[in-house]
Amino acid sequence: MSDTAFDPRDFRRALSQFPTGVTVITTLDKEGEPIGVTASSFNSVSIEPALVLWSIDKGAYSLDAFEKGEYFAVNVLGRDQVDTSNRFASRGEDKFKDVPYSAGLGGSPVLDNYAAQFECKTWAVYEGGDHLILVGEVKAYRYNDASLPLVFARGSYAVSSQHPVAAKPGDAETGEFVGDYLLYLLRETYNRFSAELYPKLQAEGGVNPEEWRVLAMLSDGPKDVATLAPQVMQPEVALRQTAGWMQDRGLLERVDSDSLQLTEAGAALADKLLNIAKCHEADALSALGEGQARQLKDNLKSILATQCS
Repeated sequence: MSDTAFDPRDFRRALSQFPTGVTVITTLDKEGEPIGVTASSFNSVSIEPALVLWSIDKGAYSLDAFEKGEYFAVNVLGRDQVDTSNRFASRGEDKFKDVPYSAGLGGSPVLDNYAAQFECKTWAVYEGGDHLILVGEVKAYRYNDASLPLVFARGSYAVSSQHPVAAKPGDAETGEFVGDYLLYLLRETYNRFSAELYPKLQAEGGVNPEEWRVLAMLSDGPKDVATLAPQVMQPEVALRQTAGWMQDRGLLERVDSDSLQLTEAGAALADKLLNIAKCHEADALSALGEGQARQLKDNLKSILATQCS
């Protein structure tokens, strides 16, 4: 895209194609109170010396604390910490309420639960357009190999997992345990059939998986953003961006500042794509009889209900 056609919203959409980890950066303000923000801009800079960086919006409430603070901590979140990410991405609440933590280097809060942690002394602060870039020298670190990191891409939370291409053909047949293991079977089924469905939805409706989820959920009627966000696996700030793109296309509209509904065009597209999804599901289940297909779904719901209880 040329500079003359540069669209900030579209630029943000392009950037969302690059997956990042999710962190909560913490420090103390001038009164000694804990401060924390969710950030996906964290990155490594140097090994010797051990330097990392992240950036903060100049409009952020906590800007002064991080800009002038001597220390900060980077808490890399695990896959089970979506609620923690959402909490520290919001405003106007006690972010540390019910979040176990202790005082780290310089008093910066270090969360009890994490995939990795880096306790840093501020090395430098640089101008970066509408953000400040903070570089920290890592003074202490730790990590938890048992925790899969939380990932953020295209406005949605995700988890890291082995790519299907990395698996050797025939593993399911030659590995007695793996070939009959529930987790493997569920993952392979999802990978193979979603790889078929999503390109169809893109070709027929020009929507990505995140927009498809919004269309599907709103096909039942208007919903407020707070209710819709966890259903489409997006934090509220990202969902509002997705809604903005879909509004520009005339697919949805705001009922009020906190609620969304499909337009006539959006409802028509949702119906079209839902029919495609149903046909795709029917093809996927064609090897089973109707009773077996129903039993499969009911069994999976029972497993999910057990895991959620």
